[in-house]
Amino acid sequence: FSSDKLIKLGRIHDSDQAKIAAKLATESGVTSFNLDLMHGLPNQSLNNALDDLKTAISLNPNHISWYQLTIEPNTIFHSKPPKLPIDDILWEIQDQGVKLLNEAGYQQYEISAYAKPGYQCQHNLNYWQYGDYLGIGCGAHGKITNSRTQKIIRTIKVKHPKGYLDNSRDFLDQLSEVDESDRPFEFMMNQLRLHSAFNINQFQASTGLNISSVLPLLKKAQQRKLMVCEVKDNEEYWLVTQTGQRYLNDLLEIFL
Repeated sequence: FSSDKLIKLGRIHDSDQAKIAAKLATESGVTSFNLDLMHGLPNQSLNNALDDLKTAISLNPNHISWYQLTIEPNTIFHSKPPKLPIDDILWEIQDQGVKLLNEAGYQQYEISAYAKPGYQCQHNLNYWQYGDYLGIGCGAHGKITNSRTQKIIRTIKVKHPKGYLDNSRDFLDQLSEVDESDRPFEFMMNQLRLHSAFNINQFQASTGLNISSVLPLLKKAQQRKLMVCEVKDNEEYWLVTQTGQRYLNDLLEIFL
């Protein structure tokens, strides 16, 4: 909610406009809306970041996406790296920010998603649980599982509007099958973002593979205290630990 930082991030709105938009959503009777907020911004102090979060909480959205700035290739920040907060400050922002969110009634259910009870984003949950989805529109990506053959198909629609609207084509630019060897990592890359456990049946239903294909890797993650295995009703559930959440990339490397 710093207009100066919004400009540096290339946003076209300022702080007041963001607040007005949130208030209009509430006054219009919208039952649920999300505020998307980054931290770890150039020259951002601990207090700056927490004040931003307090402002977001005061606007009373049902859902907050709160995550650290990542410098991506082919961006201005990548070609001209800004001065970012040091790691110690970033850890403090994360720790104190999570406490603020919890105290305000927001439950963290994914690595960067916080929601009041009953307001988790169902759209994104489907992605993170390795569910299927249709890609509709120019450049849209889709994922479809054939329940009979257990094949997982990814689709990419034609990117250019003119080509997409050409009736002589079927709108598809690419269609490919997800190889069995890639499915465990794809499942984990999504599922391990969540703060809820998954069981053997979920893995097998989503990938079409037996849990034995990843069991040695799960046990390796358990030995490194990145995951734990809990038994409920004679069924194993696998859950990412707090250490695993903090070092998610290290955890995912196990399944590469």
